Amino acid sequence: MARTASLPSMMPAVAEAFAAYPAHARARLLEIRQLILESAATLPETGRLTETLKWGEPAYLPEAARTGTTIRIAWSGKHPASVSLFVNCQTTLVEDWRAQYDDTLTFIGNREIRLPLGAPLPAAPLRHCIAMALTYHKRKSVS
Repeated sequence: MARTASLPSMMPAVAEAFAAYPAHARARLLEIRQLILESAATLPETGRLTETLKWGEPAYLPEAARTGTTIRIAWSGKHPASVSLFVNCQTTLVEDWRAQYDDTLTFIGNREIRLPLGAPLPAAPLRHCIAMALTYHKRKSVS
């Protein structure tokens, strides 16, 4: 049985960050936020998540040390037709994701998944990528 997400209501600063995005981007980012929360709820090893701001953008990380890496989500006026999910560029996550989802997801460099606003959200691959990020250090230490 999946546990419920152990994340309190959105902090005011995070809510303000979401509110600052254009409506179409905000809706997609909130959809991704929900995927992050749902994914965390299915991963007992992640424990509680912290929802905070990094560089003024919503970010999610397991509170337990050496469990996973931070996931950050954002929209930028530089790429107004998409939103992005970012992970630490020092991880191998994007390389691993490319090997599995290069035909489904768009990867930028070694830290970003770019998701077009005009297309359906690829929920299944995105959930898997999120789960891999939230358990990155736990999985690395087992390898």
